[in-house]
Amino acid sequence: MAGACIKYSVFIFNFVFLVFGTAILAVAIWLREDKDVHEILGTGGLNINPSIAVNILIAVGAIIMMLSILGCCSTTQKNRFMMILFFIGLLLMLLLQMVAGFLGVTHKYKIEHAMNESLPGNLNLLTSTDEKGKTFQKALFKKQDKLKCCGLVNGASDWGNNFQYFSTSCECPSASDSSCTSYNGKTIYKQPCFSLINNLVSKRFSIVIGLAFGVAAVEMLGLLLYVVLYCQTRKT
Repeated sequence: MAGACIKYSVFIFNFVFLVFGTAILAVAIWLREDKDVHEILGTGGLNINPSIAVNILIAVGAIIMMLSILGCCSTTQKNRFMMILFFIGLLLMLLLQMVAGFLGVTHKYKIEHAMNESLPGNLNLLTSTDEKGKTFQKALFKKQDKLKCCGLVNGASDWGNNFQYFSTSCECPSASDSSCTSYNGKTIYKQPCFSLINNLVSKRFSIVIGLAFGVAAVEMLGLLLYVVLYCQTRKT
């Protein structure tokens, strides 16, 4: 009776494991595909790649999905060799997620510090005409409409003479909205984008950290269940 209970518990764990793997992969790809933030960070003088931890999670999510299938097969067939393979794979995934989690923590604080130090000093990029400046401007232009903000630190004035070219994503739908103000004859968002971008990056790293350590806790339970199941198969 106890053996059957452990067996079904492991089977349920593998199903939950598959769901977690799919969720990790989907969320990690979503985080990875936000190219606007990457361009803002990349052209803003930050020498930190925010995608490293996310890339690890993409690999982890894909491998977890494959491992869950292996786990189901090893449980139903009571194949000790497959159980050992699953245990080793799960242990490696646990280590990878711990690495992703720690990278997320360290990069989160490094990027927050670097953004506070570097981005406000990059106001000249909004008025620049070189290629680096244009890349930064296009990335911020896309984010203004999504985040409902304008400019980087001081507001619309940060754009200088470029305001006429990038003002469309700054414009408010209603002049009576308290989050809007008038500038150069246009009704635009008065909130600068810097703090909003900072919060966005911080939240996304928090998601990476939460996924990495949260699923790691589930994996530790899975390792324990497989040790118990393997020991029972040796007795039979």
